Amino acid sequence: MNHQYMKNVVEAALLAAGRPLTVEELAGVFDERDGSIADEVKGAIAALPEEYETRGLELLEVASGYRIQIRAAVAPPVARLWQERPAKYSRALLETLALIAYRQPITRGEIEQIRGVAVNPNIIKTLHERNWIRVVGHRDVPGKPELLGTTREFLDYFSLKKLDDLPTLAQLKELEDLRVQLMLPGADAQVLTEAESPLDAAAEDAAAEVEPQAEDDEEPPAESAAQRTQGLVASGAQDDST
Repeated sequence: MNHQYMKNVVEAALLAAGRPLTVEELAGVFDERDGSIADEVKGAIAALPEEYETRGLELLEVASGYRIQIRAAVAPPVARLWQERPAKYSRALLETLALIAYRQPITRGEIEQIRGVAVNPNIIKTLHERNWIRVVGHRDVPGKPELLGTTREFLDYFSLKKLDDLPTLAQLKELEDLRVQLMLPGADAQVLTEAESPLDAAAEDAAAEVEPQAEDDEEPPAESAAQRTQGLVASGAQDDST
């Protein structure tokens, strides 16, 4: 099959799908069903990133497959196409999500023990509704508390292929140190957007409207910061949460 035609079809399929596609799904759009099609699809996928180097799009592999999305550098002006107000997430929600991501499987009680405050049930409910977390089992202790872990959708949303792609704790510590170094005497002690963690920056700018959940002794919800660092899905598909 003509290589340029193969690239065109793969590109069109990724743009039209509005979600990540696997090599098998991409091969399925062609009439041929022999093994060579999958190899040709892989070749097309390998060739597209070079063509996108100077463009506003990028081809990215995430947990569910491959997707074409807008580069972070051009995301702010493109985001003006969507009129809804960006979602705001409380610090409590982001801390809870980070603990689940880094310490999974983990129980709600263990999260509360680490954070030192009770977890608002609405936080867990919101994370379930976003399909960012799921119950992966139960701890073998009295009461059989649920063990929480992240989902494939969580990885896709934050443009991760696997959990190992999360920033290491050492990298996050370096960001925190940088934030402290940049704070000048007398300066307003606000969180610098350049020093935000990837989870903070991406989650705060979700496309769907989600009511912020705050705990009684927690800080108020952080304002939405920079546009989602990984870019917006190029098809313009919004998040499917309501």
